[in-house]
Amino acid sequence: MSDLSTRRVDGKALGKAMGSLWAGAVVVLGLTARQGWGDEWRDLLSDVYLGYDSTTRGLVVGGVWAFADGFVGAYLLASLYNLFRNSED
Repeated sequence: MSDLSTRRVDGKALGKAMGSLWAGAVVVLGLTARQGWGDEWRDLLSDVYLGYDSTTRGLVVGGVWAFADGFVGAYLLASLYNLFRNSED
């Protein structure tokens, strides 16, 4: 059994998980905005993710942007965690 204190966080796996979760949330937000709920949040995200809106094409574009954003953020978080974790040993 490996020593838990030397385990590293898999940045790619964490990135895929976070990217998928965030992309799903952004798409659901766009779908609810079609019903009139969360318009302000949709407008905020459309300022960040170019091409994002409540149309089918806009949801796909926003989902791709959100996946990339979530992946990169989680990958960097895992990398920093591993760096700081290794510096303590």
